[in-house]
Amino acid sequence: MYSFIKTLRSVLRCSGFALLAVNAMASSPPSATPRDAEQVYDTVCGYCHGKNVGPIILGKQLPAEYIRSMVRSGPNGMPAFRPTEISDTELVALAEWISESDRAHEEYGQ
Repeated sequence: MYSFIKTLRSVLRCSGFALLAVNAMASSPPSATPRDAEQVYDTVCGYCHGKNVGPIILGKQLPAEYIRSMVRSGPNGMPAFRPTEISDTELVALAEWISESDRAHEEYGQ
């Protein structure tokens, strides 16, 4: 029994350190150099939107606040994007860019 408790303590101690490490990585600050809104769209959003996976969002004049909310909450099948993936600064610029953009004719889908 003593051996079991000693092993359990060791496992819990290691798990605790692992959780601390994961938490530290998840809360690490985003890059000091924000990406351009169009670059974020092309590399993150455009992977699904306008490729017949997610709905077309360019040219729809969606409110910027709505876009920011959707990006952080991830409705339906869309993943939520954390500030470590799209920084708050990038998200503000991205939402404005999408809101004010014209429809991209190369996009297709709904």
